[in-house]
Amino acid sequence: MHKERIKVALIGIGHLGKIHLKCIRLSPYCELIGIWDINKEIEAQLATSEGLNVFSTLDDLILHADAVFIVSPTSTHYDIARLCIERDKHLFIEKPVTATIEEALLLKALLKNKNLKIQIGHVERFNPAYLAVKDHFTTPMFIEGHRLAEFNPRGTDVSVIMDLMIHDIDLVLSIVQKPIKEIRASGIAVMSLTPDICNARLEFEGGAVANLTASRISLKQMRKLRVFQPDAYIGMDLLKKESQLVKISNEAPIDHPFSWPIDAGDGTRHIQVEMPIAEPNNAILEEINSFALSILKDIPTAVNFDEGLNALKVADDILKCIALNSPQSPNGSL
Repeated sequence: MHKERIKVALIGIGHLGKIHLKCIRLSPYCELIGIWDINKEIEAQLATSEGLNVFSTLDDLILHADAVFIVSPTSTHYDIARLCIERDKHLFIEKPVTATIEEALLLKALLKNKNLKIQIGHVERFNPAYLAVKDHFTTPMFIEGHRLAEFNPRGTDVSVIMDLMIHDIDLVLSIVQKPIKEIRASGIAVMSLTPDICNARLEFEGGAVANLTASRISLKQMRKLRVFQPDAYIGMDLLKKESQLVKISNEAPIDHPFSWPIDAGDGTRHIQVEMPIAEPNNAILEEINSFALSILKDIPTAVNFDEGLNALKVADDILKCIALNSPQSPNGSL
């Protein structure tokens, strides 16, 4: 595509959609041509305040765009994405990619032989804490994640696994990069009809294990991911956007301000602590720019469709595991 900006349509202007709207407006690579929402009153108000044209139909808006951002409820992703793919439009789809595996597989079939850029909105890939240490992952063996949030009824149309844990599932898959061998999970619905608290243990081929906890009825917020590998510990505070890197070596580092020796029983090891610089950023703006540049420069997207599908599959397997183990009904359903 030989142009400097892409024409963008935004579908869904709820809480997250409004954030996307502001960031699309900030992007030097995007021109927002229109918005669409089931709430026509809010849609008209925003279109007026943002100086946007109002399109008579969703199809008309899509036809005028180069790319479409789908930030509507997950249950609507499939139908909107299918329409966009049939119109040969590039797509940014908020996570999770679709409500079901079957829907995602149908979209994947539609994408065959299509030269379209598809990016899934796993925004934590653009978190400064992750970006600061992502090149240090070598042989991760144990990962521990905690993602806690206060209760907000806005997100209860899906389980805490699809709402919150899927962020950490995507990060873990990107870090380990090996197939999952076994999943164990437990969860419970407290405030909604789907699990609000969940703990999942993911065992990978090669021996790596990830233990993830997510809750949306916590009294405090937390988004931490800790990675342990034979020669290092890597900690990420995704909420504070800070990282820590602890390295272990047999040789004493030269001129390192934060290092000390320790008796390991079979010899002396040397521990050194680093605080990698996490460059401040607007993660949503960064993912929008990344998507736009993938179109303008014809390069791969940062989080492609298959990666979104893989995260959805793991989240779905966790939900199935919880359902089988649930004591809430005789047949294990939630």
